[in-house]
Amino acid sequence: MIFNKQRRIKYLGFNDVWFMVIGIFILSLITDFLFNSNSFTRFPLRYALINWGISLFYSTCDWFILRTVMILLRKRYPNIKDDAKRITVFFFSIISVVILMDYLGGQLFEVIFTEANYDYHMRPKILVPVILISTMTFAIYEAVYFYIRLKKSIRKEEQAKRAIVQAQLDTLTNQARPHFLFNSLNALRSIIDENSKEDAKQFVDKIAEVYRFILDAGNVTLTPLQDELKFARSYIHIQKERFGENLKLDWNIPQNSLSKMVVPMSLQLLLENAIKHNVVSKAKPLTITVGVTDQHLIVSNKTQPKSTKLPSTKVGLKNIKKRYRLISDMTPKIVDQGEHFVVSLPLLNPSEQNNTHAHTHH
Repeated sequence: MIFNKQRRIKYLGFNDVWFMVIGIFILSLITDFLFNSNSFTRFPLRYALINWGISLFYSTCDWFILRTVMILLRKRYPNIKDDAKRITVFFFSIISVVILMDYLGGQLFEVIFTEANYDYHMRPKILVPVILISTMTFAIYEAVYFYIRLKKSIRKEEQAKRAIVQAQLDTLTNQARPHFLFNSLNALRSIIDENSKEDAKQFVDKIAEVYRFILDAGNVTLTPLQDELKFARSYIHIQKERFGENLKLDWNIPQNSLSKMVVPMSLQLLLENAIKHNVVSKAKPLTITVGVTDQHLIVSNKTQPKSTKLPSTKVGLKNIKKRYRLISDMTPKIVDQGEHFVVSLPLLNPSEQNNTHAHTHH
């Protein structure tokens, strides 16, 4: 345990080599002061060194024995719920070790130094401060040990929270993918009804390309706006196969916003909803405006309700709001102005993610 750094860190919480060296030296000086009123000011250097050496012997033995007892108790009582029992046992161990070592050391030094004269009536008054100092010294070990375990406990709790949030995000992401496929199949049905078989084949090929992009982006919780725009433009290209010039996009994205982050497929879902719920025809062409204002991606379109509504899964906007809520403290804003429908998506920096989900962006 003394020479194995990994085991020291495992059971003590830190590498205590220098703490031991400095602590034993200081403790030996304090012990010498308590027992001899500072030998270096009262005796010649030779005798002062002998007295200090004896104090160093006591301090070293007490330290290593108590340190070993402390490690054994931590092995026996590793759980936080057993801390009170472990600390109580350890406190009585300190008292026992200090008294026992004082007695055994006294016997030893009486044999080595025959002229030594130990006053056992006075020693209990001196041992009490030694016990208190030893208790305070090993309280530092306990404080470090408690702090390290607290950090580990918090880290485990945070990891559990991240796992829960990641599972929720995965669920929502998996919702978004079928939502895209569902609406694409509706569009495909319209093409089959209105266009040639060749047009339908080309449309299916484009869907496959876009869906490949969706699968590739499936492992991230935030994506750069630049990538999201690329995906959205590919999606609009598919829709133009169906609507031609009746569907118009007005892109107004400044260059300095391209590195900002958004929830994957959020822009595509908004474009999809606008196309799904509004008339897109030669008589009523649909224009969708996509721009950036005050660190928000703004998607707006003129409201042109269809006379017969297509089936809706009610997933799109709710999905986006839930994913933003899990990842950050910012929420998309949805405003129905009657003649216009406007959605505002927050543009995020990676550092603006919630701490509980800070490491889910790959």
